[in-house]
Amino acid sequence: MKNKILYLFIAIALGGTFNAQTNAAVSEDLMVVTDDFKKVDSSELTPQVVEQILKEYPTSKLAAVYKNNKGQFKLIMVLQSGTRRTVYIDVYGRWLNMK
Repeated sequence: MKNKILYLFIAIALGGTFNAQTNAAVSEDLMVVTDDFKKVDSSELTPQVVEQILKEYPTSKLAAVYKNNKGQFKLIMVLQSGTRRTVYIDVYGRWLNMK
């Protein structure tokens, strides 16, 4: 009986550790990894990125596109009001947060 309880405790502890590591990897994936962006042509944007831009910023214009070595894009958007907004997105069309 004591062995079963011990095994159950170890399984729960290992499962919690595994889940914590998995969640950390997922949340880090949605963060901008590096600031080392280089200016690129808008033709490098993937269809998923273009779709998300049109969905989130339908009345805005794309002023500049930058890309880092992790495949993340830094986009300078000019909103309809004339203000500029910098947004980050990965090649799969997932919006990213700055660290």
